[in-house]
Amino acid sequence: MSDPGGSEVCHYCGCRDISLTEDFIAEHESATDLAGGAVRALKRGDVAAAQGLLRDMTTVLRAHWRGEENGLLAVMRQDDEYTGYIEDLEREHRDLDRFLDTADLVDRDDRRRFLDAVDELHRHIATEEDGLFPASLTAMAGDDWDRATAAWREAHPDVRTP
Repeated sequence: MSDPGGSEVCHYCGCRDISLTEDFIAEHESATDLAGGAVRALKRGDVAAAQGLLRDMTTVLRAHWRGEENGLLAVMRQDDEYTGYIEDLEREHRDLDRFLDTADLVDRDDRRRFLDAVDELHRHIATEEDGLFPASLTAMAGDDWDRATAAWREAHPDVRTP
């Protein structure tokens, strides 16, 4: 199976069988679906639809980042081996968030930056799904998963979980 960017999607490590990483992956898919819809809307000249999809994507990503940074990334940052890796991922979150704050797809330059940001988002997601999530399986223990899951739930108060 391949992602839209053409790289292989990991299915061998079992991280997709963990409910928390499954939730993160579902958010990745939602964000990239919305981004793809916005790209298609721009191609057909429907800037208003693209801007709406961009707003929806922003909402998904901000909740995702809050849950991820306050949970999984905070837990993994405790291990010095992952500190630089985590800092890079969070920096990428902040860079995209700054762009999303001001993005106006009516503006030609912002449309170009948006297309670049979508490419970067796909790369970022691959880094998390092919590196961070598999690493979390060996780096985290039961209490770590509980803490990370609690942070995800806090960032998603409207999502009912069993």
